[in-house]
Amino acid sequence: MTGERVARRKSAAVAAQPGFNFNAADEIVCGVDEAGRGPLAGPVVAAAVIFDPSKPMIRGLDDSKVLTAKKRDELYDKIVERALAFCVASASVEEIDALNILHATMLAMKRAVEGLAVVPTLVKIDGNRCPVLSIRSEAIIGGDALVKSISAASILAKVTRDRMLLELHQTFPVYGFDAHSGYGTPQHLAALREHGPCEHHRRSFAPVREAHLRLGKLPVSAPGAESMNLPPLADTAWFDDAAGASDTLGDSAHP
Repeated sequence: MTGERVARRKSAAVAAQPGFNFNAADEIVCGVDEAGRGPLAGPVVAAAVIFDPSKPMIRGLDDSKVLTAKKRDELYDKIVERALAFCVASASVEEIDALNILHATMLAMKRAVEGLAVVPTLVKIDGNRCPVLSIRSEAIIGGDALVKSISAASILAKVTRDRMLLELHQTFPVYGFDAHSGYGTPQHLAALREHGPCEHHRRSFAPVREAHLRLGKLPVSAPGAESMNLPPLADTAWFDDAAGASDTLGDSAHP
C-alpha cells in the first residue's frame, strides 16, 4: 500500500469519527446550586433540578440573589410544578464543623443529585468545582445566571433555606434569623456577643468560635431540649467566610 493510500484512509477515518457533543438532544440535564455557604448558622442547602421538556420554560428565572423574596416564592411554586424531577438536600451544622464548609457544600450537592427520581446524563453545577459523582458533571462559573436549570436550583435552595431559618427564628428569636437568615450582619454579631452561640451556630466560623470562647459557656439550646453533642473541632475544619467573603463556588455572604 502506497503512502498516498494510507494518508487517504487515515483522513477518511478521522472524518467519520464523531466528536463529543455535550448538548445532545437526548441529554437529560440537571442543574445544581446551593444556598448558605456564608451564614454563621444553619445548614447549607443544595438543590438539583431537571426540567420537563414537554412543559413550557419558566419565565423570569435568574440567580436567586438578584430576585426579591416574593419573586423567588412565585418561581419556587412554578419550578416544583413544571420540573421533571427535583431534589433539595442539605448538610448539617455538625457536618459543616466536622468537614469544613466547602466539603459540606459538596456533600449537600451530591445528596441532591443522588436524590433525584430521574437519573440525569449531565450535571451542570454553579461554581468552579464539582462534587464527586458517578454522572458526568460540568462546573460553570456564574451558572446560576446563565443556565436555567441552575437558576431554578438556586431558587429552590435559597427559598428552602430561608424557610428553615424562619422556623429557627421561632425557637431562637434573640438572634433575628428572620431578618438575616444567619448571615453575619451587625445585628447578628451583636446578638452573638450578648447571648453567645446557639446549637445551630457554626462553631468552625470565626465570629461564632470567638463568641463561644469569650463567654466560655455551652451553646444556647432550644427551650426544653437537651444540648446537642457536637463533634470536636479540628483546626483544619476552619473556614472563615462569614465576614462578607464570596467566591466562584456559589452564593456570597449576603441574605
